[in-house]
Amino acid sequence: MLEQIKSEMSRNRIIVTVIGQDRVGIIARVATILADHQINILDISQTILQEFFAMVLIADMEKSSLELDSLKEKLNQLGKEMGVKIEAQHEDVFRYMHRI
Repeated sequence: MLEQIKSEMSRNRIIVTVIGQDRVGIIARVATILADHQINILDISQTILQEFFAMVLIADMEKSSLELDSLKEKLNQLGKEMGVKIEAQHEDVFRYMHRI
């Protein structure tokens, strides 16, 4: 039962990663795209090492009518505009790819 609940919860969860040169507005612009499409940020972590920016966030797409592929396109376009690499994928895929 608990596994079924966890599975249903993670079905709508995505991981968004941003990597690149630090600049003003990266977090704000990513968050704006998510908010505009009713995608809720559940957790966020970011760090800056010298001028190198890295961010990972977990978001919930349950209330969004946007498909993940469309979100990926929007984030990819934003990344090109800002000179950073932005990726989005289902949480399950991310966990599978990064397991030890």
